[in-house]
Amino acid sequence: MAQAAQINVLDLNCPIKVEHDRKRRQFTVRLNGSHDRAVLLYEYVGKRTVDLQHTEVPDAYRGRGIAKHLAKAAMDFVVEEDLKAHLTCWYIQNMKRTWKTTRNTCSQFTREGILSAAPL
Repeated sequence: MAQAAQINVLDLNCPIKVEHDRKRRQFTVRLNGSHDRAVLLYEYVGKRTVDLQHTEVPDAYRGRGIAKHLAKAAMDFVVEEDLKAHLTCWYIQNMKRTWKTTRNTCSQFTREGILSAAPL
């Protein structure tokens, strides 16, 4: 029997599913089955502060909004867990600038001290 071809959910306009692995401190999106993946890494840098360190999407999948989904999942986590976030990741720093101009949400996070791009 022939193996079924792996289906890329991004090609079928299916919703992007972000998984949160608290043990490994990362958010991931599986691409093309389970082989390729996009990832956002974070570390705790204090009891209630996380450093959103790095976002990586494989070249073949860039420009499809995957990193934005990872960033949103990370920010939802920060808010839901009542944490503060330090932004080492340049992509999320750029997202913060975009959010400031398009939404009040990021401005509110900054005023409340949830987001910080300042050195630790």
